[in-house]
Amino acid sequence: MPRRGRREFSEEATINLPDANSQRADGPVRPAQVGARRILIIHNPTSGRRRGSLRDVIAHLEEMACRVTVHQTTCRGDAQAVTSRTTSAEYDRIVVAGGDGTVNEVLNGLTPDSPPVALIPMGTANVLAAEIGLSSRPAEIASTIVLGDPRPVSLGEVNGRKFVLMTGVGFDAFVVATVSAPLKRILGKGAYVLASFSQFFRGHLPHFEMHVDGVRYEAASMVIANARFYGGKFVCAPEARMDSPVLHVCLFERAGRWYVAAYALALLLGFLHKMPGYRILPAKHIEIRRPDGAAIQSDGDFIGLTPAQVTVMPRAAWLVFPRLQG
Repeated sequence: MPRRGRREFSEEATINLPDANSQRADGPVRPAQVGARRILIIHNPTSGRRRGSLRDVIAHLEEMACRVTVHQTTCRGDAQAVTSRTTSAEYDRIVVAGGDGTVNEVLNGLTPDSPPVALIPMGTANVLAAEIGLSSRPAEIASTIVLGDPRPVSLGEVNGRKFVLMTGVGFDAFVVATVSAPLKRILGKGAYVLASFSQFFRGHLPHFEMHVDGVRYEAASMVIANARFYGGKFVCAPEARMDSPVLHVCLFERAGRWYVAAYALALLLGFLHKMPGYRILPAKHIEIRRPDGAAIQSDGDFIGLTPAQVTVMPRAAWLVFPRLQG
């Protein structure tokens, strides 16, 4: 069966099609529900090992008469730069073919004229794909890209950088800061396991002081969640939702390596929220004040050092969800 679409590999492209965009919210323009046809795929070639799934998704998009342009990133920040100059006049979708870190870059490049963002999950954990219920089947991924439901989502912002899933300090941030990109490409999630064991036996993590909507707290670690899942389909903040204008501050109040092990086991077994010394606080503004110079992770990547200011950004982006059945 001949394919009616065509694929281009470039950064920039134009096409003379009617503009089907309408309905502006407090963020990028939302297209009318007529199906996306002009697709820009931003592909991180260092993410994951499932290159075949990208080829399959592109084949299905072409069979759906889509015009597909693929941009392969060449360095850190490239996805953000390409996104910042991509408008809904050119494309109906920006599609991220990569992991949560590449998604984070794209979200940080969005402007009010950007098209909605869709996913082809290819990373180590793909937490965002799990959060929105995206299938791993190429045909269903392609269908979601073209016919899925763009919805407004809130983002968090830490020291001026946006995040969609979580940011945090403490044990997980120290682990993220020590995982090298080459090791992650070779071992995948195993790289985080090795780094976790190394940090576990090293110990000596500082205690953090933070102010949550003006109230002072202390904790050994903290994850500020914009979504339920953490590290896959493990539930960190059961009530957190990306369509809510509220962040959920998860405090790990008890220090010591054995508490770290207990928290990790509870996360894996699904009862973290019931653990003593674990507290979840809804909030809109968080200040991480002490100590200075501790690692900060955001959407699974190291982004800098404390102190930090964290706020919520309601309806800051349009994200394409699988269409509801029925």
